[in-house]
Amino acid sequence: MGTINKEALFSDGSSEYITPNQVMPYEAVTILLRAEEGNVEHAYLHFNRRRLEMEKKESQNGFDYFAVLVRATNKECSYLFEVQSDCETCYYQRNFASPNPEWDSAFKLVPGFDTPEWIEGAVMYQIFTDRFCNGDSGNNVETREYYYNYAHSDEVEMWSRHPSFSHVGEFYGGDLAGVIKKLDYLEELGIEAIYFNPLFVSPSYHKYDTQDYDYIDPHFGVIKEAEGSLLSEMETDNRKAERYISKVTRKENLEASNELFAKLVEEAHKRGIRVILDGVFNHCGSFHKWLDREKIYDNQPGYEKGAYGYEDSPYRNYFLFHQPNDWPDNKSYDGWWGFDTLPKLSYETSIQLEDEIMRIAAKWVSPPYNADGWRLDVAADLGTSEEYNHYFWKRFRKVVKQANPDAVIIAEHYGNPSAWLRGDEWDSIMNYDAFMEPVSYYLTGMEKHSDEFHPELCGNTDYFKGAMDWHMKQFLYPSLNCSMNQLSNHDHSRFLTRTNQKVGRVADLGYQAAEEGIRKDVMMEAILLQMTWPGAPTLYYGDEAGLCGFTDPDNRRTYPWGKEDKQILEAYKKAIHLRKNVTALKHGSFTFLKGSTSLLGYARFTREQQVIILLNHSDFALTDHISVQEAGVPKTAKLTQRLYFHDMEFSEIPVTYEVRDGKLDISLPKKSVVILVNEL
Repeated sequence: MGTINKEALFSDGSSEYITPNQVMPYEAVTILLRAEEGNVEHAYLHFNRRRLEMEKKESQNGFDYFAVLVRATNKECSYLFEVQSDCETCYYQRNFASPNPEWDSAFKLVPGFDTPEWIEGAVMYQIFTDRFCNGDSGNNVETREYYYNYAHSDEVEMWSRHPSFSHVGEFYGGDLAGVIKKLDYLEELGIEAIYFNPLFVSPSYHKYDTQDYDYIDPHFGVIKEAEGSLLSEMETDNRKAERYISKVTRKENLEASNELFAKLVEEAHKRGIRVILDGVFNHCGSFHKWLDREKIYDNQPGYEKGAYGYEDSPYRNYFLFHQPNDWPDNKSYDGWWGFDTLPKLSYETSIQLEDEIMRIAAKWVSPPYNADGWRLDVAADLGTSEEYNHYFWKRFRKVVKQANPDAVIIAEHYGNPSAWLRGDEWDSIMNYDAFMEPVSYYLTGMEKHSDEFHPELCGNTDYFKGAMDWHMKQFLYPSLNCSMNQLSNHDHSRFLTRTNQKVGRVADLGYQAAEEGIRKDVMMEAILLQMTWPGAPTLYYGDEAGLCGFTDPDNRRTYPWGKEDKQILEAYKKAIHLRKNVTALKHGSFTFLKGSTSLLGYARFTREQQVIILLNHSDFALTDHISVQEAGVPKTAKLTQRLYFHDMEFSEIPVTYEVRDGKLDISLPKKSVVILVNEL
């Protein structure tokens, strides 16, 4: 047998290598290992440090498959493989073989951890509602409806006008009616889930300062009753904001807006599109009815006294007020990052608050609203201790999954997420460390805010593979496959702008600079990488239309209806269509491929289908000798080209490439991508 062919060794947490794929506590489970046919004499599974001999179950397409039946525990299980030939012994962990077992890189299995099947590999679309589409001008925020953050609310009359630098009360009129109007567009694009930025009542256009968790903002929904006057130019007292108060406190407006949201979800579901809400539970807003700093809810029927002005408010312990407790003039309370417009919710002082948020969490994923999950804003910041934070999200998961077992829980998180991804808190995260950041550095050299340029990282294939490999290992397999993989979003510069490699922000460089020197060919590379990577590729509205912008607020420009970049839009359509019609791109295993140049090679694969993705990001042609055996491709095979990109052109001509002795010889011109498929 000789030495072990380590490139042929493979296993992961997919349904092809673990049966059943969703393992329950104490359930029997079969674990498989792939090896080159005839190359391995003995294989052993080390399961929670117990050594179990594996049996060769079958041989297929030049590979042997070893299997063993084990019984899971009720806790996280770790395992790796020991492989022997007649002259060598090695150990196989996640993605690599070594002379000794490396338990820090062992495979993980969490009995009872079940992520919704629909989210695995789903193509998602993030909508920043005020900037997407205005479908009902009758619900627009009016100029001088109220005063917030040192300015009056402002109705922007020109849809194409750039957002101002800092005005959070500046509204363009996008709403749920506009989203319903564009559902057919999203269906045609190939979208399978919508993630909405916050929709609940709030005085800002971004709505991360919630005013009422129980209702959709009527400015996004329906306004049936709007009485009273607007504020004068010099007036800043919101107790006199009669028009605003009537819009956001009257139940006929609030209930009609909730009904419109339920209709939107129903219409989306008819098209096979899921809907995810944004939950901002770490903090609320200073306008919130629980605090009511502005006295908006004072003397309104059906509302309790707010905590800011009344010591006997039922919400008094929802917030942490500072001493001295000088009521009613005390204006000192904990705000998130010190912002008094974002009062931090004090869960540790109020079980009632915790119960209220749990009720809200269940409400929106239940009938009649039937949302399909939550995205959780600054989730690791919630509470004042790590211990409480984990307790809260454990309870949150139980409540949400009991209300809707098919609901997904995705958290915003920067840094290592593994402490929350152990099967009993979040399903997954917005994937910064294992997608957005490495992709941005590799293809543009730019930090995700456009605040830094690192030329040494641009096109650095070894760094990219190392970063991706390290960060992907922090995920359990189910979490990785439903991670939200974005190129852009509402917190960072648009990816297309990053391709111009300009460091700065709109206040310093101006709006036009975000559009100058952009590289659409690099954007195309990013699109194809995003749509072939494991996880849930998530478009930020307008990326497909060629929107540019520095970091917020410039990244929140309005969707350019009728003025879309046709080349980029067509590229997204082709890439999404390919992803949805090539099974391995949604559900397949992943591995990097070995070559001798800076050509980036990786694969998505099942036993029946192997997809080889090769990307040349350099500025010169590359010829390479790529090993494809890691992807389960037989030593001799013919690969068919499904998509080829170069020089701003796409080709779907089915060119054939031959594999000999497990290797693929290929030449690619500069800034090009080829996607090859092998069907067995």
